[in-house]
Amino acid sequence: MALRGSFQVLMLYDVADGIRLEELRKLLGLGGPERLPQFIRPAPDYVRFERPPVVQPLNALKLREDPPHDVKAKYYDYGVVSIESVLPFECDWKSLVEQATRWIDAAGVETRCQELVRNCLEVAGPALVKPYADWLNEEYYIIHLTEAEGADGRPAASAELIAAHGAEIAQMVRGESLPLSESERQEVLQSRVSYYPTDLVVVGWKAAFVYDSVEGAAPLIQLLEYANAQLLEFRHYDELLTHVLAGVNSLLEHRKRHSARWRLAREAERLNTIRLEVMEIAERTDNSIKFLSDMFYARFYRLAAAKVGVQDYKNLVDQKLRTAAELYRFMVDQFQESRSFLLELIVIFILVIEIILAFKGKF
Repeated sequence: MALRGSFQVLMLYDVADGIRLEELRKLLGLGGPERLPQFIRPAPDYVRFERPPVVQPLNALKLREDPPHDVKAKYYDYGVVSIESVLPFECDWKSLVEQATRWIDAAGVETRCQELVRNCLEVAGPALVKPYADWLNEEYYIIHLTEAEGADGRPAASAELIAAHGAEIAQMVRGESLPLSESERQEVLQSRVSYYPTDLVVVGWKAAFVYDSVEGAAPLIQLLEYANAQLLEFRHYDELLTHVLAGVNSLLEHRKRHSARWRLAREAERLNTIRLEVMEIAERTDNSIKFLSDMFYARFYRLAAAKVGVQDYKNLVDQKLRTAAELYRFMVDQFQESRSFLLELIVIFILVIEIILAFKGKF
């Protein structure tokens, strides 16, 4: 069976608290924002990014002996930069599995993409809000099949692909060089969706298999990228809150010291400021694109977000935000208690002085 399509790799980096997209467009000499994603299946007109990412074509990227392929950068307003690389293929199923495994495990991809991001930020730097010295990153791989013939010579149906080549699809989604067990194959293939009989998406935590036209796959790939961008942001918030809470707990362990108790007010205010900033940025990230009802793209996005782990990290962040709120209230109470105690001591001291002076006046 002749197969045609492309391998796509998404490398995402969390580089700053935010990116001023309008300023960035001017720096890069780009036009106005596109309406993204470009849905071709039924979807309400309002389902778009509130602030569409800025897309910048880059020079060709070369990996090992592969021919040059298309590369572009995307800048999201909440501080994420994505590098997307595309490599066309034309082969049979056996070769496709081999190439997909090699592509996923290709040495030097992350290093080269990180170098591209640094080059991009040399120009885009002025548009960054509070840039980071160290970047978290996420990577995701997509095997995009555009043409596959069925047994009768017509385009293969999704059910036919699952029945005849489900093992190969599951193996590619897991990025494994060896075939999977039957139970593991079924587990992978449960995470699949189709809209028409001739399209198919199988989503995994590391990679996805997409069988669709270029136009039909474009919004699905965009949503996969968005899910990974969300995951990256919640990972950042999780690390930030973990570090902050560890510092607060260390301070509270020494709160019996006089100096430590008086630092509680300042640290409580800092904790609350960070908590509110994280809540604001997390809400902006979470609401940068909205889905309502049970339309296909909403169901697909929920599946993709669940598979890559967005909800898991979101729950961790929510839990730590609640812990931060409780610690804030506790620290304020502790400070107020210390201040009240000190004020009581001052009042007692003044009363003692007055009593002493009164007795001295009688003698």
